[in-house]
Amino acid sequence: MKQKEKVQYLIDELNKLYPNPAIPLDHRDVFTLLISVLLSAQTTDKKVNEVTPDLFKIAPDAFKMAELPDWEIKEYIKEIGLSTTKSKHIHNLANILVEKYRGEVPSTYEELEALPGVGHKTASVVMSQGFGYPAFPVDTHIHRLMKLWKLTKGKNVEETEKDAKRLFPKELWNRLHIQIIYYGREYSPARGWSLEKDFITRNILKK
Repeated sequence: MKQKEKVQYLIDELNKLYPNPAIPLDHRDVFTLLISVLLSAQTTDKKVNEVTPDLFKIAPDAFKMAELPDWEIKEYIKEIGLSTTKSKHIHNLANILVEKYRGEVPSTYEELEALPGVGHKTASVVMSQGFGYPAFPVDTHIHRLMKLWKLTKGKNVEETEKDAKRLFPKELWNRLHIQIIYYGREYSPARGWSLEKDFITRNILKK
C-alpha cells in the first residue's frame, strides 16, 4: 500500500470506528483540562477521571487551586503516580496563572511550556482540545502505531509528531490523534498485542 493510500485508508477506517471522538479526560473548561492532562503522565486516563471530580469540586479554578497547599492537593491525587511531584507542580502552576495571567490559561506553546509540569505533549493537548488550535499531540500509543504502520522511523515522539503533521491534513489533526489513541487502546494494546485483533495494521501490512 502506497503511503498516500495508507493515509486515506487510516482516515476512513478511524472515522468509521470513532466518528465523534471525545477527549478521554473529563474536564469542564481549559483549566481543568490542563490539570487533567498534567496528571495523566505515567498513569491512565481512567485513574485521572476517578480522582479529579473531588479535586475540582473544591478547586474548580486557578484561584481556588492556588489557595490549596501542595500537601492537600496530594491528598486528592495520591492514587496517581508521581503524586508528590504533580501536586507541587499544580500548586505552583495555579499561583503563576493567578499572578501572571489573572487566573486564565495562556494560549501559546511558549507560555504553556513555561508552566511547571507542562511539557510539549501536555501543551499540545491543551492547544488542540482547549483552544481548537491544530496540533498533533503524540503519546506512546500514537508513537507505537505510527511505527507499526511504517509512517515514521521516529526514534522519539518529536520525530513522530513531525511525520504525523506532514502526512495528515491539518484540519484532521485534532480529531485524528484522539481516534488513534482510542484505536490503540481497543484494538492494538502494547500488552497482549495480536495481529488478528489489530485489523488496521493487518490490512496495511498485507497490501
